[in-house]
Amino acid sequence: MADFHGVFPYLVSPVDASGQIRTDVLGRLCDDLIKAGVHGLTPLGSTGEFAYLGREQRAAVVRTTIEAAQKRVPVIAGVVSTATADAVAQARSYQKLGADGILAILEAYFPVQDAQVEYYFRAIADAVDIPIVIYTNRQFQRSDLTLDVIARLATHPRIVAIKDASTNTGRLLSIMNRCGDSIDVFSASAHIPAAVMLIGGVGWMAGPACVIPRQSVELYDLCKAQRWDEAMKLQRRLWRLNEAFARYNLAACIKAGLGIQGYDVGDPIPPQAALTADERKVVEAVLRDLD
Repeated sequence: MADFHGVFPYLVSPVDASGQIRTDVLGRLCDDLIKAGVHGLTPLGSTGEFAYLGREQRAAVVRTTIEAAQKRVPVIAGVVSTATADAVAQARSYQKLGADGILAILEAYFPVQDAQVEYYFRAIADAVDIPIVIYTNRQFQRSDLTLDVIARLATHPRIVAIKDASTNTGRLLSIMNRCGDSIDVFSASAHIPAAVMLIGGVGWMAGPACVIPRQSVELYDLCKAQRWDEAMKLQRRLWRLNEAFARYNLAACIKAGLGIQGYDVGDPIPPQAALTADERKVVEAVLRDLD
């Protein structure tokens, strides 16, 4: 089973005015991120605007990422649905395309009880032969994963990691204490990555790493070397980007940042709005200071 660790940027989904995925732009971004030293790529995370894409668009994003990666780094493809059968079908199709892992996300219109939440994730893991990272983000989900559900899912042989975006670092420590070595923990951009690494995290999956990949990898390397003073000095600088992004729509911020860096990724998908000129200047100023 794969050992996922390090910096996994949540990729944007570049879409043109006609709704087509800009595969050339996405491919160039993936190549540049790999050359910057990232440890893996995650298409169709939150920054990838999965909730705003159709089935063919999602498949095009995953296919393009896998082709660009050329097995240099693992690709963990996001699978998300309100229906278990649809999520299973997505997972199988992405494995067939060549994904190295699945990031499993639950959408819920009606609230779902613990037993059904567990069933959803277990069904995805049962359907494929590649590792699963389970993802929980209480800000967007009606049905969160409880510690009991996480502990039970951690016993599944293909569920190898969790990305928890609760903003509650204490919850991450509770997961580690409860599950031990049976599941790895990734930080989200809502957490302070260096702090999560200090308590036992294995890395982070986050949109901001798309625009500061080199600095993100440097931070990870400092944490792995336990050079905590240097790590926290860099972390404090990088946190300014998280603070700026927290003020606005995340996909809009990442796409604006990439646009500033020369990637024609376009605007966020409607009804989301692009950053205003003044908001874009805020992002530009932070990126300039971090370069």
